[in-house]
Amino acid sequence: MRFNIILTMLVGVASCSSDGSENRHQHRHPHAAPAAHPAKRQVADSAPGARSTTPPQSVVASPTGSSPVTRPANEKPKATSVGVLITELEGGVAQIITARPGPPPDTKGTVITKLNTTGHATIAPLLTRPIPPVKERFEVDLQARSAAAIATRNPSPSRPAVARMAAPNIFAEPISTNPPHAKFLRRDDHPVGRSSITSLAPYPTNKFFSNMYLGGMRSPAFLHPYSIQWAKGEGVTGSWGFAISHTEPNQRVFGPPDPKTKASKYFINPIGIHSIVLSAQELGPQTQLAMTELCAFSAMAELRATPGSQPTLKMPFVQGSGFITGIYNGASPIVSSGVYFRQVLRANQNPQPGVVKYKMFLEDGKSWLLYARHTSGNPLILDVVDSKNFKAREPFWGTIQIAKEPGNGEAIYDQACGAYATSMELSGTTSGTSGSYTFTFKRAGLASSKLLMFALPHHADGFSEASRQAVTGLQLQTTTKGLASGILADSWTIRETLTPGVGFLPWDRRRGEISKLGNSARIAVLRIAQQELAQNMIDQANLDSMYFSGKALAKFASIIIVANDLLKNPEVAQTGLNQLKRAFAIFAENRQKFPLVYDTRWGGIVSSASSSSLTITHPGNTYYNDHHFHYGYFVYTAAVIAHIDKAWGNANKEFVNTLVRDFANPSAKDGFFTMYRNFDWYHGHSWAHGLYDTLDGNDQESSSEDAMSAYAVKMWGRAIGDANMEARGELQLAAQARAFKYYYLYTSDNKVQPAEFVGNKVAGILFENKIDHTTFFGANIEFIQGIHMIPLMPFSPLTRSDQFVREEWATYFDNGRINEVQGGWRGILMGNYAQINPAMAYSFFGSSKFDPGFLDGGASRTWYMAYSAALHPEYPRSPLVYHEWRLSFSALLLGRPGEAGFRTDHEVGGGAGAEQLMGWLVAAGPGVTYVTTGEAP
Repeated sequence: MRFNIILTMLVGVASCSSDGSENRHQHRHPHAAPAAHPAKRQVADSAPGARSTTPPQSVVASPTGSSPVTRPANEKPKATSVGVLITELEGGVAQIITARPGPPPDTKGTVITKLNTTGHATIAPLLTRPIPPVKERFEVDLQARSAAAIATRNPSPSRPAVARMAAPNIFAEPISTNPPHAKFLRRDDHPVGRSSITSLAPYPTNKFFSNMYLGGMRSPAFLHPYSIQWAKGEGVTGSWGFAISHTEPNQRVFGPPDPKTKASKYFINPIGIHSIVLSAQELGPQTQLAMTELCAFSAMAELRATPGSQPTLKMPFVQGSGFITGIYNGASPIVSSGVYFRQVLRANQNPQPGVVKYKMFLEDGKSWLLYARHTSGNPLILDVVDSKNFKAREPFWGTIQIAKEPGNGEAIYDQACGAYATSMELSGTTSGTSGSYTFTFKRAGLASSKLLMFALPHHADGFSEASRQAVTGLQLQTTTKGLASGILADSWTIRETLTPGVGFLPWDRRRGEISKLGNSARIAVLRIAQQELAQNMIDQANLDSMYFSGKALAKFASIIIVANDLLKNPEVAQTGLNQLKRAFAIFAENRQKFPLVYDTRWGGIVSSASSSSLTITHPGNTYYNDHHFHYGYFVYTAAVIAHIDKAWGNANKEFVNTLVRDFANPSAKDGFFTMYRNFDWYHGHSWAHGLYDTLDGNDQESSSEDAMSAYAVKMWGRAIGDANMEARGELQLAAQARAFKYYYLYTSDNKVQPAEFVGNKVAGILFENKIDHTTFFGANIEFIQGIHMIPLMPFSPLTRSDQFVREEWATYFDNGRINEVQGGWRGILMGNYAQINPAMAYSFFGSSKFDPGFLDGGASRTWYMAYSAALHPEYPRSPLVYHEWRLSFSALLLGRPGEAGFRTDHEVGGGAGAEQLMGWLVAAGPGVTYVTTGEAP
């Protein structure tokens, strides 16, 4: 396609040096202006180097490519205003900038290297309160026998008694449309206001566009692959419009390498580079930003010249947008660049009917495209103002679209220009082990153009055949999610393999759910279960934190499910269940230390602990931090109780469903809760970050607790017979498992994340703009790796592959290094190790000299022992390997094990628990003659 030259600049770029330091810098308050950020660090310039300020020769576009070709300098331009020369050339006019006054272009941006912990838990997520001594003898509740006999139980731990079919679209209907129960006091005094939001309630709180209505509204929204920031009069352009940015891999800043793994501690993308800014002459210091049409997957941002006036510029925010689209309704556009324009070229031919095209070459060597479609009035004509700005000659009605051209995408952009997405609808279906979810984009603009959107790697990996056919060769780098691929389609479908066999009991990829233990393990686990169920559940659970309270309840629920379904001992289970019901009732009746309230300002269930001040009570529940973590533990606990006692499930359904509605509401038809507060179906994982603006966008620490929330929803749905809820949890778990392997849990063959970072094995904290291998509560390696393990549950082998667990263990904990880890983290790591070495894990937890200090107060020895024993592939048909204990024994089996004639003679050294080994021999099988002497490795 041929171009006319509109603007030509080869102006100098001052070379700004970088300090090259890898030290962490002081982090400013997130509400401060980026320009004043004390933690600001200039990063390597992506431009090839400084350029001469000597006025250049004229430059014109190549007729067939994006690289400019030169025209002889002796072609005399006509005289015009100071600093601009106009030359009439064949087929067009060139406007040449001969001077560039003012500050140098900003091609470096800002990186924030200090971790901002505002609103996050800064203490370890382990319950460390001393557990009161247990009774010496476990006493069965007097009513337990009869209750166990009459309790309604599922005939199988895997499936409900009557399997109900999920709907064709499992997201179509809400859980409920009723207001939250009156037990939740209504409050409208949340300390975070929403003055810039003009949409109707309920309001999203953990979304990619939340920065646009939080704090000073200066932090960017990350649409992937682009980010958008309200310029707000800042930066070298001084614009009041929307600044568009896209970063490349060579602009990343990497942290110092770990001395052992050689992996960088973090990588960060620069922010605040205003590559292209869409604005209007009418916008100035009185400009107001308003957010409207808010939903789970999109929003509309509006800039108004004065408060209360009609929008001057509107911009739809949709994840994966192929273009950033500005909608004008009679304003006079200004297009600016903080990087500065080197050339701007206008195409002779329109790529689509009514669409004019400009190509912009910036001083960092990158190319951007501008497409303008007028819906009324005249086509857009832009004139040079200076090296930073060019503006329209007259008011414009229509859309201006911006896209970055990586070198091979121009023809694709030409096919798609004029069309854009305004929102997205989610639908999904499941059947057996197959499931899928579909993004259907609401589109506007030119009907004849194809819709261009960008898919992330985990989308493309699961695409249906029809969606795969729509993938183009156009790719752009994202900040933390690898290369995004351009898709020309109005909808995508991602297929997932489901695992309905993941239930309440230990699960293995090869064998499925394991519902039986060997005799010796059953006896040993039962003894520990009786001890742990004798603890005071109310004392451990009635705390001032919903998170820690939920963990305590879930711990006891896991013990009870082991007793009931794995040990087949309903009397012991019922005794524990009665106490658990009483502990849970404190929360179901909202009598805990800090009752929950329904926040009418944002539309959610929050703790009253800090509901009317900015004082943060750990860990930020009132500010919508981590709701899926907090409430997921309660939902799992309720699922266990309802699994055993159906009547209890029916009586408590409204309370538990209200918690699910808060973090996993599937439908916009529910007018009291936003749709999917935490889980981001575009990214394949949740965002834990609540009502705090931050320059690096949303974040999430624990991938495993994210999966726990989906698992809890699945199991609650199964327990109460809600097939759609169970299917949604099932599908979400599958999506998480796929996304985690790309973005959170890294095997050595990961090609999505930078090679410099993959050696860390886990993300640490995943932000929208960076990944930091740390935690909010400390940088110990057991913290960083372990936060992606807790809680260890039946779903863990689904989201954490054997290969990943094996590589992670070899990187950090093998060769005795596990023994350097103290406290509850040791138990977490060993429980995780059970997935690939269940014998070693069982020997650790089953030892007669086991130290209870190695247990997190939110985890149980019962579960870890049962989990380890169940995962042993041949248990009890082959000896368990006892690690780090020396054992010598001789045994003679005569006749059937357990009958007369069985005799053992053993000598135990180092505390290896001979009863477990001898118990295994008892259960080894009929007619065995077994004589051996040896030492455990």
